[in-house]
Amino acid sequence: MIRIVRPSPEVIARFLDRQPGQPFTYPDPGSSRTGEPPPGFVVDHRRCELGQGEPAFATAKVAIREWAMFRLGWVEICRPLPSIKTGTAVAVLARFAGVWWLNACRIVYLIDEPRRFGFAYGTLPDHAESGEERFTVEWREDGAVWYDLYAFSRPASWLVRLGYPMARRLQKRFGAGSLAAMQQAVRVEER
Repeated sequence: MIRIVRPSPEVIARFLDRQPGQPFTYPDPGSSRTGEPPPGFVVDHRRCELGQGEPAFATAKVAIREWAMFRLGWVEICRPLPSIKTGTAVAVLARFAGVWWLNACRIVYLIDEPRRFGFAYGTLPDHAESGEERFTVEWREDGAVWYDLYAFSRPASWLVRLGYPMARRLQKRFGAGSLAAMQQAVRVEER
C-alpha cells in the first residue's frame, strides 16, 4: 500500500486485520532455514559480530524480540510491536521518495535454541516484494555472538519491477542499517 501521508494507527490496524488467511507470495515458505531459496530469487546475506559471551547473547535476544534491527529511521515495524510467534502478521512501514510504503508479512517460523534465537517472516500479497527474511543471533562456541540476516526476494509489483535497481539499493541499505542497529542495541544494553 502506497500513501502520500504516513498511515494513521487506524489505517495500519485495518491493514493488519486484512492479513489473516492471506497466502504467502512465494513457493516453499520456510526455505530460509536451509539457505536454499526458490529458483528466480535474489539472495542477500549479511553477518556481524555483536559481542562476546552470555550477556551479549541475552541482550541480542531481547533486541530481536524488540525488533531493534528495524530502528533505521526510514523503515520500521508498526506499533504495537508484534509478538514473535509463528503466524503473527507484521506491518513494515518504509518511507522513500516522499511516499510511505506499508508492507505485509507473516512470521513463518521461530528459532529458540540454547545458543541460537530468531525468526523468519514471509511476504503476503500486500507487499511490494516477494520472499522471506530470517533474523537470527547465535552464541558460538568461541564465545562470539553474531547477528545473521538472510533474505531472498524478487519484485512483486510492477512499480518495483520498473524501479528494480533502486529497490536493490534499498535492500542493501536495509541490510547494512539492520546490522548497525543490532550492534548499537547490544552495545547500548551492555553498558
